[in-house]
Amino acid sequence: MSATGSGMAPCRFAHYFVICGIDTETGLEPDELAALYQWLEADRHGRSQDAANAGENFEQSPLRRTFKSKVLAHFPETVEWNPFDQDAVNMLCMPKGLSFRTQVDNREPQFHSYLITREDGSRTYGFVLTFYEEVTSKQICTAMQTLYQMHHAEHSGSVCASSSCSMDSLASSMDEGDATSLNKLHCCSSYDMSRDTLYVSKALCLITPLPFMQACRKFLTQLHRAVSSQQPPPLPLESYIHNILYEVPLPPPGRSLKFHGVYEPIVCQRPSPSELPLADYSLKQVFELLGVENLVQVFTCILLEMQILLYSQDYQRLMTVAEGITTLLFPFQWQHVYVPILPASLLHFLDAPVPYLMGLQSKEGTDRSKLELPQEANLCFVDIDNHFIELPEDFPQFPNKLEFIQEISAVLLQFGIPPEGSLHCSKSATQLKSLALHDLVNDKKNGNLPGDALAVFELLQGNATVERLQALAKRTGVTVGRVQTLGGSTVKEKDGRLQCEEEELRDATLNVQVREVFANRFSHMFADYEAFVIQSAMDLESWLTNREQMHNFDKASFLSDQPEPYLPFLSHFIETQMFATFIDNKIMSQWEDKEPLLRVFDSRIEKMRLYNVRIPNLRSSNYQKSTILKESAQSIEQRLMKIDHTAIHPHLLDMKIGQGKYEQGFFPKLQADVLAAGPTNNKWASRTGTAQRRKDRLRQHSEHLGLDNDLREKYMQEARSLGKNLRQPKLSDLSPAVIAQTNWKFVEGLLKECRMKTKRMLVEKMGHEAVELGHGEANITGLEENTLIASLCDLMERIWSHGLQVKQGKSALWSHLLQYQEREEKLEQTAVSPGTSRTKLYKRYAFLRCEEEKEQFLYHLLTLNTVDYFCFTSVFTTIMIPYRAVIIPIKKLSNAITTSNPWVGVSGELGDSGVMQIPKNVLEITFDCQNLGKLTTAQIGHDNSGLLAKWLVDCVMVRNEITGHTYKFPCGRWLGKGVDDGSLERILIGELLMPCADEDLSKQCRTPPLQRSPTQTRRLSITSLAGRNNKPNAGQIQEAIGEAVNNIVKHFHKPEKERGSLTILLCGENGLVSALEQFFHHGFKSSRIFQKNVFVWDFIEKAVAYFEMTDQIGDTEEETESFRSMYKVFCHYVNAINVTPRNIGKDGKFQLLVCLGARDHLLPQWIPLLVECPLITRMYEECALLRDHLTVNPLIRVLQTIHEFNITLESSLVKGITL
Repeated sequence: MSATGSGMAPCRFAHYFVICGIDTETGLEPDELAALYQWLEADRHGRSQDAANAGENFEQSPLRRTFKSKVLAHFPETVEWNPFDQDAVNMLCMPKGLSFRTQVDNREPQFHSYLITREDGSRTYGFVLTFYEEVTSKQICTAMQTLYQMHHAEHSGSVCASSSCSMDSLASSMDEGDATSLNKLHCCSSYDMSRDTLYVSKALCLITPLPFMQACRKFLTQLHRAVSSQQPPPLPLESYIHNILYEVPLPPPGRSLKFHGVYEPIVCQRPSPSELPLADYSLKQVFELLGVENLVQVFTCILLEMQILLYSQDYQRLMTVAEGITTLLFPFQWQHVYVPILPASLLHFLDAPVPYLMGLQSKEGTDRSKLELPQEANLCFVDIDNHFIELPEDFPQFPNKLEFIQEISAVLLQFGIPPEGSLHCSKSATQLKSLALHDLVNDKKNGNLPGDALAVFELLQGNATVERLQALAKRTGVTVGRVQTLGGSTVKEKDGRLQCEEEELRDATLNVQVREVFANRFSHMFADYEAFVIQSAMDLESWLTNREQMHNFDKASFLSDQPEPYLPFLSHFIETQMFATFIDNKIMSQWEDKEPLLRVFDSRIEKMRLYNVRIPNLRSSNYQKSTILKESAQSIEQRLMKIDHTAIHPHLLDMKIGQGKYEQGFFPKLQADVLAAGPTNNKWASRTGTAQRRKDRLRQHSEHLGLDNDLREKYMQEARSLGKNLRQPKLSDLSPAVIAQTNWKFVEGLLKECRMKTKRMLVEKMGHEAVELGHGEANITGLEENTLIASLCDLMERIWSHGLQVKQGKSALWSHLLQYQEREEKLEQTAVSPGTSRTKLYKRYAFLRCEEEKEQFLYHLLTLNTVDYFCFTSVFTTIMIPYRAVIIPIKKLSNAITTSNPWVGVSGELGDSGVMQIPKNVLEITFDCQNLGKLTTAQIGHDNSGLLAKWLVDCVMVRNEITGHTYKFPCGRWLGKGVDDGSLERILIGELLMPCADEDLSKQCRTPPLQRSPTQTRRLSITSLAGRNNKPNAGQIQEAIGEAVNNIVKHFHKPEKERGSLTILLCGENGLVSALEQFFHHGFKSSRIFQKNVFVWDFIEKAVAYFEMTDQIGDTEEETESFRSMYKVFCHYVNAINVTPRNIGKDGKFQLLVCLGARDHLLPQWIPLLVECPLITRMYEECALLRDHLTVNPLIRVLQTIHEFNITLESSLVKGITL
């Protein structure tokens, strides 16, 4: 390789020209990759690999077998920026290997493209034209004849083999496009070298750094046309190949370039740095193949990083759909395995437990059900040819999906494309027709001008002098028939070329307008993303070193600012690797140049703010259409209509005489010496200055290769989900040892992902529970909790599907549970070895058969037992759940068992269990009930019968037997007449206990939870046994009331799904009832000598009696009507509570009055009534807060702040109350 060739590489249009085909020296060789695939299939089905390797495959006709292709030549030898990977290029140029045809078969040339993603994330694009060339080697024809005779002997008497092996079902069919029944018949035709002409496939390939698909297709088509034409091309083919390799530069950003093919000029353009990046694949074809609805669904799956498998007979369709959809991701980029064309030898990669986007070629007539895919629960299957997609079972919809589809459809309709797609318009038939017309126009046998004459005629066409001569000749009767005929045909040819250019312009315009619609959605959805980026590191090195431990994005705050309909999608999307990489790039931009996509995106957001496009409030979900469609289309039109640069014309090279001889239908053997290196005298190739080379390198790597920093490589490999080694299958070495190594990397990656996920779930959940104890701010919401659990479920599904052999349904995990259940049932009947089932279910490299990694995985899962999640409880709201309730009495002060008939009832956010009688002499009950959700209250009571009816209850414990959540309902009060406040029923407020490892329920019940700080085993009433000597001072009481009201206000300012239980804020520890109870007990004369204690409820009842008596007698002083109505309402509420059939005691009645007053916004009206009641002087000391106007007035103002909220009480609190 010359120094010139390597130095020019970054700014060259094409890096390599490659020819693949049959090596006539080695002859016919079975494809090693096909043999490897058979080995893998044998391993998959548990057969012997030796059996798979033994013998030839005689079931297929030799014309349909896979034979080894070879890279016959490539120029130049290598390029510094893009080393030549011969195995990968050969495999992707001819994924099916060599294909043979006879004269009766369809031999139309086929075009497809591919890409190779290297380990550093950089991409190289390949564009391939495959055509058929006559086999002139007698040795190969004889070998084919022999193979056919062996095949015929094996299947004598059969017209076509009816059976097909698994290789047939997944590998490709040689027939592409619309195959007729005649072609299908010829698929199994015989071969006789005496009467048949044998043809073999040959591939011409251009490898480029950028996806200039249209330009490369035109160049290769013209090359093939030169080979198949009767007349030789104007110059030897080496001149055109040398020109495109060494003399055609990359168009500068924001410019267009014209270079010359064999017959016609070719134009390509490149967007400027401020525009959307280059995308040359036709989105028109993508929408025609899928339709708008299907495309948006697949697009959503890609955004959520699911596994996407494209399925089509046509390689180019696979590539077009894959590249088309990924270009719509701007400003994000797909970060995982990306193989738009998956060769048969890499089918084991479908077993990869990572997100991927792959394309698999289908065989004509193959049913979808015959595809045995390892995992389908999280798979999006896209059958391109049949206009059908199979989506994962449950995934969120894209925000504003309906309006989004309508906007895309409006753009498509402007270009005459039906939004539902046009699958039934046979594309291959249209291509065939246009190709035939094109050949007819350019066929010199039909009277068309040769190249030089055509140039002269175009020069004279439209000349005024020629027109006057024609008019004069007509008047004198002279005919000029030849000129008229030639002119007519030339005009047609020119019109055809213009029509082709116009169609290309329309496709480019459609591409950019559709992409603008998608980009506009992200611009509005993430217009304020910068405000939530957390930039905590001082320098790049420290940030990269600690990347894994850092929180780079405030997800909770971001989600709280989003419209409610967006949350299901956004909560999942911000957990993806592509979003994490986007944020990483944003943080790194403070130390180095911005990543190109990020730079364009940020400039668009800045422009939106400048023009005040985003006026609506943050939480508005109003849909806003793109306003720059015409502007973006004009940039493309200007570049294509006005060419900025023209490359050097192809010219004669210094070639040896007698070589490069033209022979119709055969691609010549090119002279390697003239194509090995380029010239050194053209302007753009001589830019060897240090600054210019550095600029080219940076632009090349930043715009199109993605990663250019050694330090970044070192640390980001750990930060990425599974490391770069798993992003892309390596095509150059596919030995069983390499495949085993790849699977081992998958196992390591799954274990690492499990460690990271469980660690994050623990940290964030424990942080949330710290908030509940009064520390810091919450950093996890209910929505985030669901997202974290869903992410863990996805990981577990991938672990259980890795290496799975036997499937039952879509979910591999569920399949395993069914197998386990079946195995356990058999174990009860017969003795079965415990390891047998897993060995049969999974391949030997599966994650679940790696004992050490499996143990670590289980350890990480067990760490989640230290926190509680409520996804199951919140989602499965209608299922029946077994509950277990245990009553814990205080045995030192009362009887352990009561002689009365106790009962218990449990209520939660989703419903209540009703009253359940507890058998006598039993402290425990188990019951089944429809999911109650998070438990909030428990009611306990008895009928006061028997000699030992009085009962001192410490608490009630209730456990959800499915989720394991245990709730403690503190009581610490008596139940019975003539003791405490005389209550026979108490409403208890629950608190969730943290899990205690290795302890049963009874042990949990005896010991208060250690994590409470300070430790409080139950809510202490002022009048309870332990509460009499624990009275707070005035300042503490006022602070407690303010805190209780503030918690209620914050509750209603949260999103509805994140609010939790209002009952706990009203009646729980430090709730509003507790705070007001302390206020009313301050200075209260409750103790009496030789008399029963007096309760606050006694004061309230006496106040009601006073108001009612005053109302009957009539007061001498005139009372205002409003005051009279207020105390009438107050009396009505108190009397309604007193006549309720429930025996809830005096403290329970006070609690109920406060709850009803808060619900109906009456508390600020009732407190002045009690303050003005004359009885207050007899029942309260002078220092009491209730007698101090300086404390009562602030209390009233504080209580008025909750008037704006609609408070709903649980049915367990207001049961039996009629107002």
